[in-house]
Amino acid sequence: MDAVWLDRLPLLAFQAALLMARIGACGMVLPGLGETDVPVRVRLGLSIAVVALLLPPLAPQLPAEPSSAAALALLVALEVAIGLWLGWLARLVSFALVIAGQAIGFLIGLASVLTQDAMQGSQALATGRLLGLAAAALTLSTGLYTLPLRALAESYTVLPPGGALPAGMVVESVVAATAESFALAMRLAAPMVLLAVLLQVGSGLLSRVAPQVQIFILAAPAQTLVGLLLLAVLLPVILTHWTDAAGESFARLPGLN
Repeated sequence: MDAVWLDRLPLLAFQAALLMARIGACGMVLPGLGETDVPVRVRLGLSIAVVALLLPPLAPQLPAEPSSAAALALLVALEVAIGLWLGWLARLVSFALVIAGQAIGFLIGLASVLTQDAMQGSQALATGRLLGLAAAALTLSTGLYTLPLRALAESYTVLPPGGALPAGMVVESVVAATAESFALAMRLAAPMVLLAVLLQVGSGLLSRVAPQVQIFILAAPAQTLVGLLLLAVLLPVILTHWTDAAGESFARLPGLN
């Protein structure tokens, strides 16, 4: 028995590494599980755990180890590309809430060149950071993360290792998901867009009625204050709408639809 396991050990190691290529690449960008705030050791441990769970049922479907290094490199590269593709489709849904937060920050006057964020860069706003953390928290707390993980497991049936990468489907799905992400972000930020338009129109009318008054000095703090109050009131609605939209988008991932 020991001799049989020793003989199978190289094949099992190759199959585990092949699974790790797709699962690890997907885990790097998955919303919630792939956040930069999550320690690298935790993400690595989760990837190894998923590999251990999927290896027994998927082992019969996995190809044999290629005889040449070039074929092996191509096989691993295809697996990494598929993993990144699946993870990026899910990540784009999470980006919608971050983009909405960035837009809200600009619209209510929170943008400043002096504000820096060590995690997202100098252009990140507090509202974008807040809603980005909210997206990760909602993904983990509501169980939404199970849908991308299930899609990842089912992807081995739809896109078996060693097969050709459907480049046309990959490009079309990424373009459609990007457009859907921006559309969702604009829907989430729509109340702030309306508020900004109304405040700008009101400021313009006041400047015509009383041109000697410095309207900008009065309007800027009022815009920020009213915007923050409106955001506090609408935040539960925004997060609920995003959660519902994220569930629908995750359900359309390759392997689930």
